[in-house]
Amino acid sequence: MCILPRVQSEQLYSQILGIAAPWSVVRVDLDLQGNMVEVHVALSADEACRCPECSAVCPRHDTRTRRWRHLDTCQMQTMLIAEVPRVSCSEHGTKQMAVPWAEQKGRFTAMFEALIIDWLKQASTSAVARRLGLTWDQVDGVMQRAITRGLARREAHLPRRLGVDEKSFQKHHEYVTVVHDLDTKHVVHVADSRKEEALKGFLVGFSASDLAEVEVVTMDMHRPYINAVATTLPSGIEKIAFDKYHIAATLSKAVDIVRRQEHRVLLKQGDKTLSNSKYKWLTNPANMTDEKWVEFEELRTSKLKTARAWAIKETMMEVWDAQGDEDYLRGAWKTVLNWAARSKLEPMKKAAKTIKTHLYGIIRAQILGVSNATAEGINSVIQKIKYDARGFRSRERFRRAILFHRGGMDMYPVGV
Repeated sequence: MCILPRVQSEQLYSQILGIAAPWSVVRVDLDLQGNMVEVHVALSADEACRCPECSAVCPRHDTRTRRWRHLDTCQMQTMLIAEVPRVSCSEHGTKQMAVPWAEQKGRFTAMFEALIIDWLKQASTSAVARRLGLTWDQVDGVMQRAITRGLARREAHLPRRLGVDEKSFQKHHEYVTVVHDLDTKHVVHVADSRKEEALKGFLVGFSASDLAEVEVVTMDMHRPYINAVATTLPSGIEKIAFDKYHIAATLSKAVDIVRRQEHRVLLKQGDKTLSNSKYKWLTNPANMTDEKWVEFEELRTSKLKTARAWAIKETMMEVWDAQGDEDYLRGAWKTVLNWAARSKLEPMKKAAKTIKTHLYGIIRAQILGVSNATAEGINSVIQKIKYDARGFRSRERFRRAILFHRGGMDMYPVGV
């Protein structure tokens, strides 16, 4: 252990750490063998001691030596060490005096916790622990404190434009409901299950005036979510907008069922026309290369039932992208839905019936130009969270992880 030149090292670390009166850096020790810098900080002897709860001046009870991990110095671990007074408060009892560089009972400085939080936004808990030479529990503790801090600071707010989606929590059809703000793209609520109560429980927590200001709620065609909005928001059914992605998924599923049915019939006849063609029918034409589109021409222009089903689906997608007022859009949908109903293709007829039932929300999504595209972005983040964690043992931890990464909360310690 060697002691760095006093004046220079004390001034340097006072500035680096932001230490100011009544605290001061009194010594800096360099342990080359241990690859560590120890910065000793002391409180002015004549400084009054205050209760961390009520700020009342209190008699000093005793002092305790405390150590905090700080940001590394030239790749060397840096420890902040101080004799911290404990006070005897008549109201709150014996309490440790607050220090400006760390939160109560913390083992890291606020700046080091902020670094961990920043790392956690980019990597898994295990990866951050390895990178910083910490244990998994230490890093997870920082994350949990950050979430608690963020939730405590966040004001209850009901966005005017909401997006609602379900996310799988584990296998065996276990889900959570995720509500986000379409404008800020922040997750505002995560609830257990995808039942009506999951969304309704969030909405009923707001006043009638807040609920009345909601302009639109985007979602898939999940009946419990529809019921929750319809029964909770004023004129709720008129504020629902269905997501294009889920409409396209419904139609693609119907086309694939037609393909599978027709393929089985053709195979019995020794015809392999539809073999290995599944993804040709399901790929969005906009994502096809010119070469793939040419290769697909013979199939899509054939007299196959699958080709007819595909044509119906693509026409519906063209109608979705059409522009016009409500009357024009309703007429365009009526034409293509009637085509599907007369197609004699049961999967397409069923899909058309579903779309017709939900046409009010489809047209609203077209007119307002809204979608749940943000939810798909959130979903990709959630998938990464699940992969990094290798699964979650509780919904609560899953919920908190989503809020950490997508909640848009102020989670940093005071003083950062």
